Amino acid sequence: MTSTVPALGTRTAEGSALQAVLLDMDGTLVDTEGFWWDVEVDVFASLGHTLDATWRHVVVGGPMTRSAGFLIEATGADISLAELTVLLNEGFEDRIGRTLPLMPGAARLLAELHEYEIPTALVSASHRRIIDRVLAVLGPHHFALSIAGDEVSRTKPFPDPYLLAAAGLGADPARCAVVEDTVTGVAAAEAAGCRVIAVPSVAPIGPAEGRTVVSSLEEVDLAFLRGLMTEMR
Repeated sequence: MTSTVPALGTRTAEGSALQAVLLDMDGTLVDTEGFWWDVEVDVFASLGHTLDATWRHVVVGGPMTRSAGFLIEATGADISLAELTVLLNEGFEDRIGRTLPLMPGAARLLAELHEYEIPTALVSASHRRIIDRVLAVLGPHHFALSIAGDEVSRTKPFPDPYLLAAAGLGADPARCAVVEDTVTGVAAAEAAGCRVIAVPSVAPIGPAEGRTVVSSLEEVDLAFLRGLMTEMR
């Protein structure tokens, strides 16, 4: 699955109101936000440090460099960012190799988007090595392209990943529906000008203009997404 996309240039909003669907991965499609925290706890325990549970809200949904960097600074652990990144990715790969539960409603939504040929992209702050492992379970045929956190110069909360995904699908960001589970991801999608559906996982997300908050993906289907876009017209 390639993340190669053309230069930023989008189709106009003429025609179908919903032009593409852009989906986050961890905590949105797969129930793995807890996996990341468990791995972080285990890795730092091996280094002789105990993580404060309140830090979980700080590191959730962010790029590896931000999350790992914060934990190094907070604990004072004697490890480099590069070394920690390797350990975290290896630990996470081990976890998803044993089990990879999907979020409720994820399989149905992906199948529906594929059936109706809705251009769909996977947009994650996780590294390519992790995304490819998860794609093998989700089904790469469900996605026209994927964007990994280590393949963009600025990942979430910056808008770059979502702008790249929209451009890669030839869609106007304003006609893209984004589904996210974290404040960081929501900020990135909204900065890109997309319509956001927030499905909070670890931390709460409040409603806002242009944002719809639901409790589960089971509330989200194609009719729901098209309805949100129709409201904008």
